[in-house]
Amino acid sequence: MSRVLPRQPAPDLAAPTLSGTWSLAAVLPQRFSLIVFYRGLHCPICRTYVAELDKLVPELATRGVEAIALSSDTEARARQAHDDWALTQLTVGHSLPIETAREWGLYISTGRGMTSAGVEEPQLFSEPGVFLVRPDRTLYWASIQSMPFARPHFREILAAVDFVIAKDYPARGEA
Repeated sequence: MSRVLPRQPAPDLAAPTLSGTWSLAAVLPQRFSLIVFYRGLHCPICRTYVAELDKLVPELATRGVEAIALSSDTEARARQAHDDWALTQLTVGHSLPIETAREWGLYISTGRGMTSAGVEEPQLFSEPGVFLVRPDRTLYWASIQSMPFARPHFREILAAVDFVIAKDYPARGEA
């Protein structure tokens, strides 16, 4: 598993989305790209988590933050998540290669059958990760989980972004 360090270039990232192609190299947010890797349609915790993010897209935008949620799900599963989870504002990426997930330092799990959501887990999928990347494509902040539980709350991320903007707070953890 590679380690992505703050103040260093983030790995390349490009993915198909439900509305076209998204690329970290092509986006130009005012302050940050918020990249949220989620487990997939099979994860009931992801359903709540990604739906929370979807509701906060306008607030993020007022702070100069563009958000995307990505998984290794197929396009069909991503579309089902989009529809079933009532996502209306969030860019939803799909077909994330497992090797790309590893480049970002994400943990990889093997499928274990049907989940409590009644959806079969894919053979391989990434565990959650949340990243803030500056417009110059350097990593600012990362949270990587080995389990679906205890993820950073997006309201706390909003408050942190406000603090970072107000105090011009530097990225930490670079050593």
